Amino acid sequence: MSKIVFLTGAGMSAESGLSTFRDAGGLWDKYPVEQVASHEGWLRDPELVNEFYNIRRSELLNVSPNEGHRLVALLENHHQVCVVTQNVDNLHEAAGSSDVVHLHGELMKVCSSKDPDNPYFIRTLTPPHIHVKPGEKAGDGSLLRPYIVFFGESVPKIETAVEKVQDADILVVIGTSLNVYPAAGLVRYARRGTPIYIIDPNEVNGAEQMGMIHIRKGASEGMRELFSLLTKGR
Repeated sequence: MSKIVFLTGAGMSAESGLSTFRDAGGLWDKYPVEQVASHEGWLRDPELVNEFYNIRRSELLNVSPNEGHRLVALLENHHQVCVVTQNVDNLHEAAGSSDVVHLHGELMKVCSSKDPDNPYFIRTLTPPHIHVKPGEKAGDGSLLRPYIVFFGESVPKIETAVEKVQDADILVVIGTSLNVYPAAGLVRYARRGTPIYIIDPNEVNGAEQMGMIHIRKGASEGMRELFSLLTKGR
């Protein structure tokens, strides 16, 4: 049974109807990143930051995993699969994936603003209580904040992700331009000779030089092709 690691980005969830951040018309065009996704922005106006993520949670409740998510999960019937995602949504889990590493945090979770990675103060929000109220506190008395890795903060799960990639027999990249570090550097930890597939309808800088097998399709259509390749004869 092969060990397959997926590295997924915003393009994976775009087909489900979630706004991407960097594309034209994306969230960063509407909300300056320094206001809602930086430590400085949090210190300046925590209510604005929490309200931004309250809105994102409401949007998430209205979407479902797409075929790409579901096919990644179905591969667990044939291979050992791990998903390393830059996305903060829970669509991989909702589709049935059992081993998901969230590099940039999880939208449906909140944490202490004093000690964000302390597991004692991380809570999962569930409907209908998905909004953080102004002044709401974590268990340590600090303000509740989104369990999101803000720009400039360390990425606590990066070492776990490196270990997963180093152990992979096959690496698959979906819906990420490989421009956002440290996540973009993960492909370089793959063992020499490891097949690397990249699913993206657009040109991806550096893909050819790294010997990647480029499936120039969207997430769902590309996953249909890859699923067929990886389950052939089974």
